[in-house]
Amino acid sequence: MTSPPSEPPLSLRPDEVHLWVVEPERVSEPRLLASYLAMLNAEERERHSRFRFDKHKLQFLVSHALVRVTLSRYAPVRPQDWRFAVNAYGRPEILGEGLPRLRFNLSHTDGMAVCAVALDTDVGADVEHSGRPGQTVELADSFFARSEVHALRALPAERQRERFFDYWTLKESYIKARGAGLSLPLDQFAFHLEAGQPPRISFDPRMADDPETWQFVQVRLGPEHPAAVAVRRTRGLPLTVRCQRTVPLAGEGTPWFVPGS
Repeated sequence: MTSPPSEPPLSLRPDEVHLWVVEPERVSEPRLLASYLAMLNAEERERHSRFRFDKHKLQFLVSHALVRVTLSRYAPVRPQDWRFAVNAYGRPEILGEGLPRLRFNLSHTDGMAVCAVALDTDVGADVEHSGRPGQTVELADSFFARSEVHALRALPAERQRERFFDYWTLKESYIKARGAGLSLPLDQFAFHLEAGQPPRISFDPRMADDPETWQFVQVRLGPEHPAAVAVRRTRGLPLTVRCQRTVPLAGEGTPWFVPGS
């Protein structure tokens, strides 16, 4: 069950991001789970074994299988044969010559995992479970840019939690696309959200980045699962994010859909 898909490799244009979506907690077939475990490398299996709770083991297993099976849709490589190197902040990159110039990013949370794939450009994705317990809006005061805090607190109280996750997923998608994790201070860049317009980003001068080189797309994958995608692509150039729900090795699931369509 760990062979790559038999269909011809999928094509990916420079103006596209493909976002593959799976709900890990819905995957329970023993044969599938055994195949997922067999395709992990030794380091991934060791990480998988360290999780104390079965829920977290399942999320890790399914999401990392999602990456491998997804990449095999674009190149004639078996899922178990993909090799990766990680940078100083843990972002993986594909190793190997003669392969398509694929870039990818993985995010998972309770109930959902996503793998974004782009062609030869920085890409980041984040999905969150907005129904999770614990602080949300209160965190903005300590970690968000001043303009974001002001805009958030100006909203009616019942809308603030949803807007918090709008900001959080966008911020996470950007720092993941940069490949620098939380070494990038969250208060040194800000998102500006206007109805009917794509999100815009601005930077503190210390960030040394150009807002015109980034595009962002927000995606709602379920009532409690907001997500965002960041792509290093000049503002104004066409960009399409195509989403597809799937179960690795068990078919493609629902057809492609475009957020907001």
